[in-house]
Amino acid sequence: MSVVWDDIGGLVDAHERFLAGARVENVRSPILESWKRCRSEGVEPHRVLLPYASGLALDDRLMRAIEPVLKDLTASLADVSMAVALCDAQARMVQRYGGGRRLLKGLDEVNFAPGFDASERVVGTNGVGTALAGRDPIYLAGREHFADCLQPFSCAGAPVRDPLSGRVEAVLDITCLRADGDPAMLRLVQEAARDIEARLLEQASERERALLAAYRRACRDSGGAGDSPQRALHLLPGPGPEEGGLGPVDLSMLREKAEELLASPQRTLDEVALSGGRVATLLRRPVTGAAGETGAVVEVRVLGGPSLRHVGLTEPTESGRLRAVTHTPLTNTPTPRSPLPGRNAPVSPRAVGPLPLLTAAASPVSTAVGPQPRTQQGTDANGSGPGSADGWVVLVGEPGVGRLAVLARKRLELLHDASVCIGTTLDVTRTAEELAEVAVPRFADLMVVDLSDPVLLGEEPGPLGGETPLRRVAMGFVREELPVYGVGDPVQYVPSTPQVHCLETGQSVLEPVLADAEGWIAQDPARFGRALAEGIHSLITVPLRARGTVLGVASFYRSEKPAPFEDDDLCLAQELAARAAICIDNARRYTREHNTALALQRSLLPRGRPEPTAVEVACRYLPAQAGVGGDWFDVIPLSGARVALVVGDVVGHGLHAAATMGRLRTAVHNFSALDMQPDELLTQLDDLVGGLDRGEGWAVEPSHQDSGIVGATCLYAVYDPVSRRCALARAGHPQPAMVGPDGTVDFVDLPSGPPLGLGGMPFETVELELAEGSQLVLYTDGLVEDRGRDIDSGLDKLRAVLASADRAPEDTCEAVLDALLPACPSDDVALLVARVHAMGPERVAEWQWPSDPAIVSRSRAAVTRQLSTWGLDDLAFTAALVASELVTNAIRHAIGPIRLRLIRDRALICEVSDGSSTSPRLRRARSEDEDGRGLFLVAQFTERWGTRYTTDGKVIWTEQLLG
Repeated sequence: MSVVWDDIGGLVDAHERFLAGARVENVRSPILESWKRCRSEGVEPHRVLLPYASGLALDDRLMRAIEPVLKDLTASLADVSMAVALCDAQARMVQRYGGGRRLLKGLDEVNFAPGFDASERVVGTNGVGTALAGRDPIYLAGREHFADCLQPFSCAGAPVRDPLSGRVEAVLDITCLRADGDPAMLRLVQEAARDIEARLLEQASERERALLAAYRRACRDSGGAGDSPQRALHLLPGPGPEEGGLGPVDLSMLREKAEELLASPQRTLDEVALSGGRVATLLRRPVTGAAGETGAVVEVRVLGGPSLRHVGLTEPTESGRLRAVTHTPLTNTPTPRSPLPGRNAPVSPRAVGPLPLLTAAASPVSTAVGPQPRTQQGTDANGSGPGSADGWVVLVGEPGVGRLAVLARKRLELLHDASVCIGTTLDVTRTAEELAEVAVPRFADLMVVDLSDPVLLGEEPGPLGGETPLRRVAMGFVREELPVYGVGDPVQYVPSTPQVHCLETGQSVLEPVLADAEGWIAQDPARFGRALAEGIHSLITVPLRARGTVLGVASFYRSEKPAPFEDDDLCLAQELAARAAICIDNARRYTREHNTALALQRSLLPRGRPEPTAVEVACRYLPAQAGVGGDWFDVIPLSGARVALVVGDVVGHGLHAAATMGRLRTAVHNFSALDMQPDELLTQLDDLVGGLDRGEGWAVEPSHQDSGIVGATCLYAVYDPVSRRCALARAGHPQPAMVGPDGTVDFVDLPSGPPLGLGGMPFETVELELAEGSQLVLYTDGLVEDRGRDIDSGLDKLRAVLASADRAPEDTCEAVLDALLPACPSDDVALLVARVHAMGPERVAEWQWPSDPAIVSRSRAAVTRQLSTWGLDDLAFTAALVASELVTNAIRHAIGPIRLRLIRDRALICEVSDGSSTSPRLRRARSEDEDGRGLFLVAQFTERWGTRYTTDGKVIWTEQLLG
């Protein structure tokens, strides 16, 4: 449970953030859910108007149970300034008890008084309305109240249920000023609600009273304890374990076994092993009332261990109600009610009541009536004479209705657990396993789930039938040796089996006696014959159908349980399978979308590993648990042996994020082909993203607007191996890390710049000189930031992992992911590690000449000599021709000195730079033209050529393949 903050602390901020529509954390989940309900109901925290109704009252039955309890509760709170409120099932206050003058004045000012409505939809989060809306006890303090007017108070509320029907009949609330609040108020109000429910049980139906009277007469007639009205009935089973009595676990087990025994007409005895080496024997006796009412009573006797001593006896009063009295072996000091911690509240007698009542629908079934002592002259549990055990009555009721009640309760509990336990993940196989875990052993002894293979892949299943193979994906069993197909095995049912009937008709099949089900046995006579011999005797098979599509089949078997499946069991199996089928189909659809988005993401990311000479790279992309997102990386070769390193992140997950990532990656490729500086490239990308967010451009379907890009960041770096200079710029992206050859780690102090699409702010390029062997580490925020870790601690951990000298990029990737990647990442991660290399002077040749036509021949000669030195004589003619054409163009159309540079990389690179910003263009020369063929020849003799601009001019470059 989250910590409840003081009003001065985070709760004030959380309340304001919630009202503003922002995300709220560290608020208790019941409170946050109540706030959400209040907002959906339109409750205004600054203006609350409580409707008033006069003449409110609860029925006499309820008030007879409530008044003594509230009288005791109010007396116990006499020394503390706390008020007790009683409200009806609509959260309208009926009565208010106790409270100091200052408290009552404050409550009157906010109309928290009899007649006013305190429901959540009217007044917001409060002890009465929230306890009623959530059907659970609740404690609130200060700013946890939704309405401003209630924030000076603390309160605790609890619903009061009718034990017979389970309906909420009233709500109790304890309220005080905020400074006097104590979480122990919750325990007090819960105990009071339980005491009221216990007193309601004393008002059992006349039919059950008649059965109890018949039992007492039978005891009197047989000479038992029933002949003394003062020793007629115990209401409590005894003191706590430390006094030799029964603990809560023992009592719960006894009551459960007694309910089962009452509901089983064919059984009369049962034994239960208790703590302390004791054994309880349960005896079921039939009884008939004076008016012909038939029923049964269950007695219990405990053998072994310390003898039980009973606290309370009852005797009838003149009004016919049972009054608690005290048994002589113990003191007659009443059980005190615990006061609030640290407060000197007086104690008062605790109301003594019976154990909770077992119900089916709204009909009374059996009453837990408490210990019934047996004298030494009575019979023992087996009816064989005097015994040493203490005995008492546990339940009185009607066996037929009791059996239905037990089964109904167990089925409801099973359905509740199924709703909680099935579908906790979006994994098809795990969801099927959860169905098996819920069903075994509480409903079936063996349970198998068979699905179509396309379902496991996230695809739409085709028509299923006898010719369609299935695959066993989950199995639950009480005995491993049962001869059935195992998990992972292909299963193809023959047409006569109940499973094929399910798949073809979409209807469930009940086979109460499998020995007579020849169609089922025909699937595998040898295997299924052994299954019958192992005790498997009945089957329910249900199609897993969701949204009109049959996904597979679920089969429930019984072997250990003697009772075969019945029609009611068929309904329960159908409900379990229906819930599981929806969850399986949700997981299938998620798997399909996840696979589609992942395939799109993979197709948009770089294929293969680039191997530029300038850097040695290693890269990873890991999708989030919630699905693929918009993270990407890229290594783009540039002219002059340079390389661009890119990492970006699009906010969100799913197909839209992946598609947006592809658009941005394509744009980066296009802009990088223009050899822009990093800040210029990000500026162009920022304009593009802004246009996409505004929905500019033509749409295929004009009625459907482009959802745009909700946010994107990018880091762009260009490394030149000749100069060992690296230029970087970022747009809202995490800082890159630089690892020196000696293992020192620095985060590059790079101006952040706004995320892409915001516009208005310029980006800034920073240049660094990198030593040979340094590593650049580029990543997205999912690597260093997570729900359980802030970015600063993530960066510190990344620094510690990177601090290692002379480690290969692949090893760096593995070390970083092993150390920083969470088990279930909430965001996808892109990681790029590049170790830089320098290109020495032996691979670079450079000349500078004035702008003079005489240098053309000198350039050809210089290129020829250099290629001969490099052993590339076969390229000398074409390279010299290309260089001379580029130099000639520079002389004719440009200004300033001319520089010629040759770089021997994986290709022969020729660069000619000048001081002009005019870019040449390739054109088709006519037959009578005297020029215009130079660039045509350059394009024909080279693999690639282009232009890039510098701060003082431009560079025309070409690449020729070696060999």
